[in-house]
Amino acid sequence: MSHPNAEIIRRAYAAFAKGDVASAVAAFAGDVTWHVPGRGPLAGDYGSIEEVLGFFSKTMELSQGTFRIDIDEVLTSGELVVVLCTVSAKRNGRPWSSPEVHVWRLAGGKAREFREFQGDQQTEDEFWSS
Repeated sequence: MSHPNAEIIRRAYAAFAKGDVASAVAAFAGDVTWHVPGRGPLAGDYGSIEEVLGFFSKTMELSQGTFRIDIDEVLTSGELVVVLCTVSAKRNGRPWSSPEVHVWRLAGGKAREFREFQGDQQTEDEFWSS
């Protein structure tokens, strides 16, 4: 049986994959912090559900709705959930895919913090900037 925090995060990814963003963000605390590293147009720190929704919207806009996340593994230890995944998208007809690590910190059944780590930061920055 999987840890309850892992199930919360799995359900959020599944909802996002179906385009049910409202159900995905229902797993987030209202003051969730969201960190995306790099120098591209999506990089930055987001400090509320509204800002994260803006990030999702910008991601879909830049990828013409092709952005996807495939979960490879979910690891859990208490309030920490680590998702090993592969992200992919197309931008201006050019495909891109990269391994990523997503680190979540939950408290009280809600995601309070998200940090993203790319497999190839330079390539990702170039993809989203072109």
